[in-house]
Amino acid sequence: MAVPKRKMSRSNTRHRRAQWKTQAPTLVTCANPACREKHLPHTACPSCGQYGPRTARRQVIES
Repeated sequence: MAVPKRKMSRSNTRHRRAQWKTQAPTLVTCANPACREKHLPHTACPSCGQYGPRTARRQVIES
């Protein structure tokens, strides 16, 4: 297990933590012309179940 040899100063710690920023997730528009809802890329659309421009639809499993 890696163990630091020296104590990290408050200044260095805060400078490192200052880079932890949140980002809004990138969303894409559904390829289904009837749906056109926003969803995460590389996932099936939660409203219509379509994945990409394919015509075959997938069933959305609700849990």
